Amino acid sequence: MFLSGNNVCYLNILFIIEHLVVPNILVKVNYLGLNEEKNCVINMRLLPAIGSLRRLPSVCSWCRNSHTDIHTSFSPDSVTKDKYNGITVDLNISHSLTSEEFRTILSDSIQKWRNQGRSAIWIKVPILQSHLIPEAANQGFEFHHAEHHHSLLKLWLQEDKEDLTPRFATHQVGVSGLVIREDTGQVLAIQDQNSQFNLWKFPGGLSNLEEDIGDTAVREVFEETGIKSEFLSMLALRQQHKQPGAFGRSDIFIVCRLRPLTFDIRPCSREIKACQWMDIAEVQKRSGFSAFMRKVTGMAMYGIQHGFQDLDIKYEEMESVYKGLRYKLYHRPVPSDTQTR
Repeated sequence: MFLSGNNVCYLNILFIIEHLVVPNILVKVNYLGLNEEKNCVINMRLLPAIGSLRRLPSVCSWCRNSHTDIHTSFSPDSVTKDKYNGITVDLNISHSLTSEEFRTILSDSIQKWRNQGRSAIWIKVPILQSHLIPEAANQGFEFHHAEHHHSLLKLWLQEDKEDLTPRFATHQVGVSGLVIREDTGQVLAIQDQNSQFNLWKFPGGLSNLEEDIGDTAVREVFEETGIKSEFLSMLALRQQHKQPGAFGRSDIFIVCRLRPLTFDIRPCSREIKACQWMDIAEVQKRSGFSAFMRKVTGMAMYGIQHGFQDLDIKYEEMESVYKGLRYKLYHRPVPSDTQTR
């Protein structure tokens, strides 16, 4: 196939092939598209060599909009608008696109949404369509986050304004269970199997997605020590920046007061090197305890002696502004408040 001209449209060539039976001649077609004249030329002797439409590398705007076999936009059900004037495109919902189709559609869409005054574009890319990511990156997109089987790309459209899109998770949440035996003045303490510090600590770990804080404390205590317990309150919260192993996130670590329901220790051999009921007074005197653990066990000692009413941070379950949802509001109890647990 012999072509000439700076702008060649292969679909126009196929139109000529389909409608003109003129062998062994050179055909030239002129049309107006994108406000300029373009030319399509074909040597008709090479008609048998023309391949399928999907293999053709160049398609003009007029033909893209008129030929049903070529995708010219993201499917409507894959595009949603958010309350912040942004656009989200879910490629898991959209029809399957070649890299060439995606590049062209994305370029057109960016221009359209920028002209509409949209704030940002988000593209959810399934892992099996990751080959499209370089095409988006070449048009200014960057990673926002990736999780499980998809990544989320972002492009801020308002170049004359500060980028207001939020970062992905800025913190991770860990929860520790302070299991107190008030009758004996003891707390449950462990040593991690792989800790570099070899210090005693309270059992605990990271909260799961959509897991309540108290549920995390109860679960972690049982998984690490075999002790069943009941959540009573939050006692303290620690915020740590530059936390090692937190993937660059800050760390929020919450201490919960738990009541033991069982007492026989069955530690997890994979995670725990040592586990025992330990006298609170011993924690205050011996080495091998962090300042954090000393502070919290001091709170436990005060609670045993004077009651926990001045220490406990309780929760109140409330109805959310979002229909059908509820949440837990943690706060120090007001003396007349009977709703706080």
